[in-house]
Amino acid sequence: MKQKAAVDKINSRGVLLVFPVNNQKEPRSLWSEFYPRTAMRWEWNENGDNRVGEMWSLMKNLSDSTTVVYSKWYQGRATFFSRELFTALVCVNLPFFSDPQISRNATNLLECLESDSPLSTKEIKKITDLRGKENEKFYNQGMKELFNKFLIVAFGEVDDGAFPSLAVGATRNLYEDLFNEAQKMKTSQAQNIIDRFMPEGNLFRKYFDKIYLP
Repeated sequence: MKQKAAVDKINSRGVLLVFPVNNQKEPRSLWSEFYPRTAMRWEWNENGDNRVGEMWSLMKNLSDSTTVVYSKWYQGRATFFSRELFTALVCVNLPFFSDPQISRNATNLLECLESDSPLSTKEIKKITDLRGKENEKFYNQGMKELFNKFLIVAFGEVDDGAFPSLAVGATRNLYEDLFNEAQKMKTSQAQNIIDRFMPEGNLFRKYFDKIYLP
């Protein structure tokens, strides 16, 4: 698994999960692209497949490389987008950047990240006062809203205690170039890109339409 090869695969497909959903062929994943005939098993022991750990490391290395865009998008799963497709997705979602139409918790989270990005989970929860088990549901729901509308992206990891935590940032802060490009792009051009990489019937497209269409 080479980083360049992974980027090439993401650019070719437009969007890929990192790991497959229950070892199904669709939606496509980096794992299925590299190992199309190998079922993935979560076995973190001496008998486990070390390729799973290698894929995890590849995911971390790519997440803040800016050569591709990393998100917790499809069903909240680790998802990579090509820069081309992500720009098109931002373009058709530009109305949400001026009027997000999101919950109060999501609004607070977005304001936090637009003020300073990227931030770790611990930092975000502290700033937005969403710490503790009683607030876990509200934090997760708010972040899901923001990821689904492409308002935020994941960006590397931060040593945040016993385990590293995902770092997250506002899209227009971390990918200002893509955001500016999306503003100049015609909606028809963006839709053509989306149709090319996520055609009708594609599982990624079904998920997108469920969120995007009224």
